[in-house]
Amino acid sequence: MKKKIKVCHLTSAHPDGDIRIFLKECVSLAKAGFDTYLVVPNSTTRIDKGVNIVSFESNYTTRKERMTKTVNEVFEKALEIDADIYHFHDPELLRIAKKLLKLNKKVIYDVHEDLPKQILGKYWINKSLRKSMSLAFKFYENRIAKKLSGIITATPFIGERFEKINENTVTINNFPFMDELNSSVIKTTEDQSYVCYVGGISKIRGISELIAAMNLCKNTKLLLAGPVSPDSYIDELKTIEGWKNVEYLGKVDRIEVAKVLNKSNAGIVTFHPLPNHIDAQPNKMFEYMSANLPVIGSHFPMWKNIIEKNNCGICVDPLIPQEIANAIELLSSNKELVEEFGLNGRASVEKVFNWNIEENKLIDFYNKLVSL
Repeated sequence: MKKKIKVCHLTSAHPDGDIRIFLKECVSLAKAGFDTYLVVPNSTTRIDKGVNIVSFESNYTTRKERMTKTVNEVFEKALEIDADIYHFHDPELLRIAKKLLKLNKKVIYDVHEDLPKQILGKYWINKSLRKSMSLAFKFYENRIAKKLSGIITATPFIGERFEKINENTVTINNFPFMDELNSSVIKTTEDQSYVCYVGGISKIRGISELIAAMNLCKNTKLLLAGPVSPDSYIDELKTIEGWKNVEYLGKVDRIEVAKVLNKSNAGIVTFHPLPNHIDAQPNKMFEYMSANLPVIGSHFPMWKNIIEKNNCGICVDPLIPQEIANAIELLSSNKELVEEFGLNGRASVEKVFNWNIEENKLIDFYNKLVSL
C-alpha cells in the first residue's frame, strides 16, 4: 500500500477553527487523502473532520512571549509529528522554517497578509519606527521565502510580490464556501431595515465612520458582530451619536453569522485607505456576496473592479459618513436593487469567487510539491 503523505500545518497566532487554515485548507487536504495535522496552541488534541489537531497549553500573554516561547513550543510539536511537508501560517514562524529546511523537510509559507505594508498601519508600533521596521521585515521575509519549498499567497497582489522571489508560488484566494452562508429563507418583512458588518472591529476598518453614518440613516439599524481591538475601542464607539442605531452582537459563530446576513439588506466593508487594505481582498466581501447580499465597500480600484464590475453593490469613500449613509439609505428603500445586486453577487461567487476552485488549486500545488 502506498504510504500516505503526512502534512502538518503550523500556527502560533490563529485559533484551531480558523476558516482558512482549518476549515478550508486542512479539511480539503484530509479529504484529498493526505495525512493531515494541525499544530495550534490552547485548544484540545483530537481528530476533527479528518484532521489531527495537536495542541498544547501556552500561557504566554504578551506579543513578545508568543513570538518567542510559543513559537518554540510549536516547533517542538512539529518535530514530534515528523511530517513530510510543513505548512506554516504566521510570519513569526519564519525562523523555525529555516530549522525545518535543515531537516530536509518541504516547507510552505502561507502568506495571509502583506505584512511589510501592514506594519505601516500598526497602532501599537511607534509611528516614527514603522517605515524602518517595514523595510527590515521585508528584507528578512524575502531572504527566507526565497529558500522555501513553496509559497501560497491569499491574494494576487501578494502573489505578484512573491513570484519574483520564489518561482514555486501560487495564489489560493480566501473565497467562501458556496453554500455555507447562502440561505433560501425569505428575508424579514418587518418594518425595521438592517445592514451588517461582521468581522474584526477596529478603527482602521472604518467602524467609527460607519457608526457616524448610522446617525444619518432614518429607519435602518446596523448589526455589528465581531471581536473588538483594542478592547477599549468599544467605549469610544459607544460615544458616537449613531450608536443608538447599532445592535452590537459581540463575537458570533458561523451559524449566527448566517442569521445576521440573512436578516440584512447589505453587508458593509468600508476599510480605511491604508496600504495593506487597498490591495487586499477581504473575505467578508465575498461572504456577503455568497449570501445574496449587496456590498457597500471602500472605493479602492481593486474593490471597485470586483463590486462595480459585477454590479453587486456600491463603492463609497470610507472616510465620509454621508457617502456611507447615502448608500445604506438607497438600498434600504429599494428592494428591487437589493435583489438585483444580491443575485449578481451570488452568481459571481458561483462562477469565480468560491472555495471549490481554490481547493483544486491547493491540491494541485501539493501534488506538484510531492513529485519534486
